[in-house]
Amino acid sequence: MFRFLTLAIFSGAAALAEIHTMTLRQAIDLALKQSPDVMLARLDEQRAADAVRIAKDPFTPKVYGGSGLAYTSGYPMSIEGSAPSIIEIRTQMALFNRQLSYQLAAARENARGAAIDEQSKADDVAYRTATLFLDVQQTARAARSVSGEVENLVRVSESMRTRVAEGRELPIEGKRAELSVAQARQRIEELESNQEYAESSLAIVLGFPAGDRVRAADEEVSALKAPESEQAAIATALENSREIRRLQSQLQARMLELKGYNSARYPSIDLVAQYALLAKHNYVSFFQKFQRNNGQLGASITIPLLIGSGAKGYMGQAQVDIEKLRTQTNEAQNRVTVETAKAYRDVKRAETGREVAKMDLDVAREQVTVLLAQMQEGRVPRASVDQARFTEQEKWIAYYDSENNVEKAKLTLLKQAGTIVAALR
Repeated sequence: MFRFLTLAIFSGAAALAEIHTMTLRQAIDLALKQSPDVMLARLDEQRAADAVRIAKDPFTPKVYGGSGLAYTSGYPMSIEGSAPSIIEIRTQMALFNRQLSYQLAAARENARGAAIDEQSKADDVAYRTATLFLDVQQTARAARSVSGEVENLVRVSESMRTRVAEGRELPIEGKRAELSVAQARQRIEELESNQEYAESSLAIVLGFPAGDRVRAADEEVSALKAPESEQAAIATALENSREIRRLQSQLQARMLELKGYNSARYPSIDLVAQYALLAKHNYVSFFQKFQRNNGQLGASITIPLLIGSGAKGYMGQAQVDIEKLRTQTNEAQNRVTVETAKAYRDVKRAETGREVAKMDLDVAREQVTVLLAQMQEGRVPRASVDQARFTEQEKWIAYYDSENNVEKAKLTLLKQAGTIVAALR
């Protein structure tokens, strides 16, 4: 019973799974819209924006209303600093507070850093989406090519079996042909498994549930445009690097915090105002002159005399963080320069490999043409043509691999340069 229930559950899950077919641009747009990583980064950005509102709160006027009604026996005494009243209205806000002003500026800088993190996460998601999309496309092409290989190898195996039966070939040659067919079929199974895994991984990146798959639409992906020179690529990478900009934002925020700690000894000024409507019967028996409507408007000035050792300790910690961030920024700049130069050279090497693979493919195709002409003249058997076609299919797979390597190398370079989203969209 348990086994039946388990089978039913898995069968139901498989029935609910969907296969989504889309182009590369559609996949990129969807990933930037609903990828879990991007959504989490946007939530962090929203949290940082809310932190700015919190830091701005002391500079925003707040009004409180209420009543101070109380039973009075004898002289009207104050309750919590206020005389008994029918209606009370109070307001307070910071007019001048350097420490809070620097905290607000640091919160705004942190919000800018959170926005940079969101852009960095979008770059990562776009890179992973495009890479997986190319893998899906490549495995599908390779599977089709290997399917054609199997057909050719089956014909070669049948021809070899006939030649063995006629005594024109050794039995070992027939077994070798059957082994080639079995190896090709095993290769198809591996490619299909790799394709399923790549499609499932792409679906997860795009925010689809486990079990769904994303299949690449049958279209040619337009070639990506890489920077024209290595120096141009490095300059663009240093200018657009999300990591460097994030570290610079953190450095600026810590410097603002340091100024805030240093301003703890400055005076602060707050706006204070209140209004109270007093009850007449509480006061007429004790005062010759009485006014029911009372108001105050002024400024509360606070001058720190002894601020303790906490501010100095916070300043020391901030200075240490600033030095660490400066060191990390310099290290990031050097690393971006080296990695961008390597990525550019990888693109050039991949393009050279593609040219060699194309030349190899052209030779194999010409070989097939020559053997076909010779077969029509009766100079070579069909098995030789089939073997040449098998070799041609292998060269096609190698050429597709080289093209895939070129596009992946360009994706890495564009990601390093910080222009991958614009290039893909």
